[in-house]
Amino acid sequence: MTPSATILGCEGPVLLASEAAFFREADPWGFILFARNVETPDQLRRLTDDLRDAVGREALITVDQEGGRVQRLRAPHWREWLPPLDQMDRVAPVSRERSIWLRYRLIAEELKAVGIDSNCAPSGDIAVDETHPFLKNRCFGGDVQTVVAAARASADGLLAGGVLPILKHIPGHGRATLDSHIDLPRTDAAPDTLRQTDFAAFRALADLPIGMTAHIVFPAFDDRPSTQSPKMIDLIRRDIGFDGLLVTDDLSMEALSGDLGTRAARSIAAGCDIALYCKGIPAEAEAVVAAAGAMTASALARANAALARRQAPEPIDTALLEAELEVLLQGRGHV
Repeated sequence: MTPSATILGCEGPVLLASEAAFFREADPWGFILFARNVETPDQLRRLTDDLRDAVGREALITVDQEGGRVQRLRAPHWREWLPPLDQMDRVAPVSRERSIWLRYRLIAEELKAVGIDSNCAPSGDIAVDETHPFLKNRCFGGDVQTVVAAARASADGLLAGGVLPILKHIPGHGRATLDSHIDLPRTDAAPDTLRQTDFAAFRALADLPIGMTAHIVFPAFDDRPSTQSPKMIDLIRRDIGFDGLLVTDDLSMEALSGDLGTRAARSIAAGCDIALYCKGIPAEAEAVVAAAGAMTASALARANAALARRQAPEPIDTALLEAELEVLLQGRGHV
């Protein structure tokens, strides 16, 4: 059976029998977790086991664990992390990449311990003066070189820990002056400017296994949100050169119009491989599954290529890495 072209969430910390039955029938390609699903390490490990049991395979399970405000696993059971931009600002320039690698290697260890094998990170978005606060301190910096180096370090740290990174938000969300959870952002930046900045960062990271789209309009190319624009998906594939698995940003965000089924259908028709629906409301999830359909052959090939990059975590001395990171966070350079 070919999986549904979806990643879905569940309603709470325990998988209900009705949800398990639905997932068994719908067969989503993967799952996403949120704070509503997280209580303790033991509980979370049971939930990830139950989700995989429901579909009968080692399905990908992802989460937003960027650090800072966007962090679903929190104290007292998990470490609290600075927002990415705050960490970049605190660490001496010579040590920034190392500090980011350490951060995401330790995050990977936390995720793998509870059965999560993917992280919706890193961000390749470039922060500019007008970047909306919902995104700004989630970025790594304000220029291509800084962002690419830090995003690469974070992806490498996750991969070394057996966790697949999801690069976001392709082809670039940094120029958004609105919060796409509430409104549809637009940017009037010229094509050449975009190709030299926002798009360039993602071009340098195009080899990562999974990417997430941006709900933003680039009128110089199309008046539709990138997630639902065949022109922008073609740009992502051809100009940026991203050939990994392409997942929509959450379809329940109000940047998109229409009901959930319409949003999913438009996104898949535009060329996205996977429709991401996060809220876990059963009727809405059913509509997304019905509209998204089964994964295409090309989507399945990209998904299998991504899963092939899951690896057993490389051994680490956790205490040693924590101590090194603490030194770097003091701005004191390498230990």
